[in-house]
Amino acid sequence: MEAREHTQANLQLLREQLNSGGMRSARLMIHSLHPAEVARLLESMPLRERAVLWEMVGPDDEGDVLVEVADEVRNGLIKGMQTEDLLAATEGMELDDLADLLVDLPETLTREVLQSLDHQDEERLRQVLAYDEDSAGGLMNVDIVTVRPDVTLEVVSRYLRARGEMPDGTDSIFVVDRDNGYVGTLFLSRLLTNDEDTIVANIMSTNILPIPAHTPSTQVVWEFENRDLLSAPVVDDDYRVLGRITVDDVVDVIREEAEHSLMSAAGLDEEDDMFAPVFKSARRRALWLGINLGTAFLAAAVVDVFQTTIDKIVLLAVLMPVVPSMGGVAGSQSLTIITRAIALGQIDRTNARRIMRKELLVGLLNGVGWAIVVAAFTYLWFGNWRIGGVIGAAMIINLFVAAFAGFVIPLTLKRLNIDPALAGGVVLTTVTDVIGYMAFLGLGAALLL
Repeated sequence: MEAREHTQANLQLLREQLNSGGMRSARLMIHSLHPAEVARLLESMPLRERAVLWEMVGPDDEGDVLVEVADEVRNGLIKGMQTEDLLAATEGMELDDLADLLVDLPETLTREVLQSLDHQDEERLRQVLAYDEDSAGGLMNVDIVTVRPDVTLEVVSRYLRARGEMPDGTDSIFVVDRDNGYVGTLFLSRLLTNDEDTIVANIMSTNILPIPAHTPSTQVVWEFENRDLLSAPVVDDDYRVLGRITVDDVVDVIREEAEHSLMSAAGLDEEDDMFAPVFKSARRRALWLGINLGTAFLAAAVVDVFQTTIDKIVLLAVLMPVVPSMGGVAGSQSLTIITRAIALGQIDRTNARRIMRKELLVGLLNGVGWAIVVAAFTYLWFGNWRIGGVIGAAMIINLFVAAFAGFVIPLTLKRLNIDPALAGGVVLTTVTDVIGYMAFLGLGAALLL
């Protein structure tokens, strides 16, 4: 909360400086901020003020800021930059950050950036670019320190001093064989606390398992969370060390996943610019609204089938929204639980049936419990026990079906390579609305006419 309040205070202060014409004070303030803070400020400003603020960012910081901002904001900033400015912004960047930035640069500029690197850095950068950005290979930093298992700690210390500096966030050194194959991990704490004549192989850890380069980023998060890692080696199919992933990379993935889940539920992209032009934003949201409109018409068509029943028993129209509404809430609970279980790898063929049985029993129990409550309330309200019985029975049916749909829909979408967080809610709403109306109005037509 303190960091967020600090950013909001900076934003307010910057706006006051810009509005009052205090450009010098604003420029000094920008130079004192971390690139990530500058990125958040840029995302929080309208386009005109954003352009003014971007002009104040120093050339040495532009590359680091571009890596931190959302994709759409980055694309807008890049379009307004000259080629020589973009090339200057990429100088001195960490290779993993540079790889993230190159994805959004024009192809001609990407070639120029690659040509500006020395041969070793170019090869290492191409190595990162060869992997999907949402994989361990796409997340890794290729700037690593490796040593052989048969040398002493004294040799390692001399090597580190001769090297001059360590990669940021280094907590360990990877031990490799002559073919660069991963052997183990030497923690810096052991390097500093053991006798200098000790052989690396005697104190290295073999418990840190490497992460294959093609591992999805979600699985990388799981590895770090469950193994309490600060860093981990990334290897290719031949077990050769390619790079490392550090916990700060994982934190970025966690934040992106959280934003993705939140925005996908509304059919939005977490990388969208909050200050994008009105027509552009409206066009994006129109598709999702159109899909929802289609499902609404489907539910309306079901209601229309029972129009005669509603005309004869007007009370059904008053109570009609209750059943699909309750089903939607119950189904959303199951959908959320199963979607989370999929993301965490907690559900597979061995336990799927048990989980489904549990969700169905929960749906049935809640259906019976709330059916009694709703039936009693309906009787007290309208004095008609038959309508109370109809809505109670419909409630049991819809909550049971909702629980089943909440279990099946995310698993089916996942098998079809569709994000459950994106499409699950729409499909579930359609099911609970259609079944809710059919059960309530169908039972009404059968038992009340």
